[in-house]
Amino acid sequence: MQRITAIIPGGAAEAADTVRLDFDQRNRRRMVFTTEAGAVILLDMPRAVHLRDGDALRLDSGASVRVEAVGEALLEIHAHSTAQLVRIAWHLGNRHLPTQLAGQSLLIRHDHVIAGMVEGLGGHVHHVIAPFDPEGGAYSAGGHGHHDHDNDHDHHHGHAHG
Repeated sequence: MQRITAIIPGGAAEAADTVRLDFDQRNRRRMVFTTEAGAVILLDMPRAVHLRDGDALRLDSGASVRVEAVGEALLEIHAHSTAQLVRIAWHLGNRHLPTQLAGQSLLIRHDHVIAGMVEGLGGHVHHVIAPFDPEGGAYSAGGHGHHDHDNDHDHHHGHAHG
């Protein structure tokens, strides 16, 4: 088994093989992946990393493997105004839901309860299959960093985090 020794942001142009991963698989500290060509590779980093579509994984052999984000069942959220979309985004954030900003819309993982909430707030929901790459949040350490905000915290969600 080859080990991943480095992550090269956007460096997949030189890669000879590909690993196709969903959002959860692209956010790990340690995991074994199987590439499209059948190679078994080990991710073993000191901290969790966020792999993005188009990144390259440098192996201890010197070869590179391209990261490809696979499509997932998502909800694409639209609203009639920017203010309404911001209000919906606030409610999603207040529930600590991973959310991807996509131009004039938001993307979240499929959840029928949240879809109902969004529609109740005046938003429009469309079911899509697309790669998911949500914002890292205030506690992430950049695009390829880790998330060390403990979601098992003991406070009420009726206040603004700050």
